[in-house]
Amino acid sequence: MSLAVPVICVDGPGGAGKGTLSQRLAQSLQWHLLDSGALYRILGFACRQLAISLSDEGRVVAVARELDVRFVTNEAGVSVFLGDKDVSLSIRTEEGGRDASQVAVLPAVREALLCRQQELAVFPGLVADGRDMGTVVFPSAPLKIFLTASAEVRAQRRFHQLQGQGQGGSLPRLLADIEERDKRDESRSVSPLVPAEDAAVIDSSELSPDAVLDAALKLAVDRGLMSETSG
Repeated sequence: MSLAVPVICVDGPGGAGKGTLSQRLAQSLQWHLLDSGALYRILGFACRQLAISLSDEGRVVAVARELDVRFVTNEAGVSVFLGDKDVSLSIRTEEGGRDASQVAVLPAVREALLCRQQELAVFPGLVADGRDMGTVVFPSAPLKIFLTASAEVRAQRRFHQLQGQGQGGSLPRLLADIEERDKRDESRSVSPLVPAEDAAVIDSSELSPDAVLDAALKLAVDRGLMSETSG
């Protein structure tokens, strides 16, 4: 990773709107995008395609080091490519989630993917969406955003999302799950979910997606990453 390549980190808890903000920032700046949360799913899928056992740490690490992945933003969202193949739908399955959990517990795999993420910082720049982008992966990034929202708002967003998908859900249960996950993420010994010391915190609880994007773009202008007339 070259320190000359500008990186904008977008960290924060699930449901705060990191994915939407990161996609729109990447589109506005015409930069590359990294969805770090998808990498373990992609790795698991790649190993399945190569008939590699997910318990074979050495071979999984070898795949992780050479993972040919791209995230392409468009009006409909983000398409994920493994090589030339669009795997956006293939990795968003229950099996994909299980595979991601299995490879994510392997320390050597996490180290290999850390290096791979850093290698994705190429010109003209990178928007990195995750939970430890500014604290662990890109600590020298010129702009680190910590996007948050109240647990209540995030639970309501998830509830409406499930309803839109025709699925049921209990709002009190969703809220309890989010609060439990927040406590676990903030107190874990490895890469706890906390803002980087120099992060700009944006609370999206009462902001529209457009307002969040405007706030992030203003920060990018202030850091000299874009001019006021660009984007």
